[in-house]
This record gives sequence, C-alpha cells and structure tokens, in this order.
Amino acid sequence: MLHKKYDFSVNDVSEVYAGPGGKLWELLMGEQIHVGGPEQTDVLAKKVGLDTGGDNTYLLDICSALGGPARQIAEIYGTKVVGLDITPEMLEEAKKRTEGKPYANKIEYRLGSGLDIPAHSETFDVVWGQDAWCYIRDKSRLIEEIYRVLKSGGLLGFTDWIWGPIDAPESDADYLMEFMVFPDLQTLDGYSKLIEGVGMKLEEKEDLGEDFANHMDKYGEILQGAKQDIIAGFGEDLYNEAEKGVLAWKKAAHENWVSRGLWIAKKP
Repeated sequence: MLHKKYDFSVNDVSEVYAGPGGKLWELLMGEQIHVGGPEQTDVLAKKVGLDTGGDNTYLLDICSALGGPARQIAEIYGTKVVGLDITPEMLEEAKKRTEGKPYANKIEYRLGSGLDIPAHSETFDVVWGQDAWCYIRDKSRLIEEIYRVLKSGGLLGFTDWIWGPIDAPESDADYLMEFMVFPDLQTLDGYSKLIEGVGMKLEEKEDLGEDFANHMDKYGEILQGAKQDIIAGFGEDLYNEAEKGVLAWKKAAHENWVSRGLWIAKKP
C-alpha cells in the first residue's frame, strides 16, 4: 500500500503537547517522551561517539520536547547541546527543568522547525532525534536541512516510529495516524534512501520492532494502572480515547504494521 500523508499541521501537534496529551505521554514514557527513556538515550549516545569525546561535541536535538535527553547528554558526557522544538510551552518547561543544574550553561533551547533549522551551515558535530520526526511532514526537507547544518565528518543519529513490514488495513492505518496526529510516517528503507540521497554514508540501520511492541505492552499497562488518576485529572472521555489509541498501537506493533527504527549516518 502507498502510505499517504495526513492533514495535520505543526499547530495540531503543538496543541497536543501543550495540553493534556503532553502530560499523558510523559506519564507513560517519562520526561524523555521516547521509547526506552534514559537507557535508549545512552545507547544512541554511544553510537554517535559521545562516550569517547562528548565534551568536544556540539549536538543539535531536533524536537527536543521537555529537554530530558539534552540534560542527560550534557550531564553525563559534557556535550554542548541545542534543543530545538516547535512548541513554546514545551520549551518553557524544558528551560524551567534545566535552571540551576550544574550543566545548565551547556544547553540552549531554540524555538523553531527542523524544516528550517535556525543555525548556520556546518555548525554541529552531531544531529540527533528520538521518536519525534514522525511529527514532521516533509522528511526529505528535514534530511536536507540536517545535511546543511552538519559539519563535514559529522554524524546523524536518530530513532523514529515507522511503518512496519506488513501493510496495515487502510482503516486501521488512518486511525493510528489520527490518534497520534502524525502527518507522515516513513519506513526503515525510506529513511535510508533519503539519507543516502543527500550524500551521507549510512553506517547503521536497525529495525527495533520487537522492542517497540514490548514497550507498547508496557505503556498499555501503565495507562490502565493510572486510570483513576487520569480520569480525575483529565476526565473519562480523555482516558477512554487514550486507552483505545494506545491499545490500537499495541496491536499494530504486534502485527508488524508499525515499528521503530534506528539510523546512524555520516556526512562526508
């Protein structure tokens, strides 16, 4: 099936994360709001070499949300980080959570889009993202912008939610995308072709589908365990909608309709 794009704008995404949706995902995933939390951040950090030279590295985190990974990277590896996000409320909260930390001077938060990165060409040693570029419509433009702001020899390292190897029925695919407010999902090979298409060398790609399905099981359990608290805070309608959506993604992950991928690439 040809995977279609959906009519969700950056404003739709910002509204979700500025409201109850952002709080709900933090409840399920922790403040890093990506699959695997701090452990997976360390995995990606090692793959892009932060464990051997992070203190000399300038890193851009596209769609940095609450700044959890930025703080972890700055604290553990001494890396200088720019966190870029389109949602003002998320950036303000990220700044609050960073204030007073001993590594706060290593982190800068910028409001902006990955489709028009507010930075000069060849600025960053590493460009980074975790499970968030599914919210960006024009993946081709995103990869072109990443290539532009990476230094020669710089590394791209990211994970993202993707379509899996088995096509979802169209009605299920529509619901999955609408629940998450995703305008577009790539595939493992689709991202790989975009990366190679701008002239970067793809060093690693990995389908993390089994791990993704296991985490969706966990998020379903957390959600249902917090049912009464969620209803008390946000109402029964929101809880019911959230449960339906999370369970649909859980099913889709186990059916291999959706997955999660990891890519490492180098700019010549």
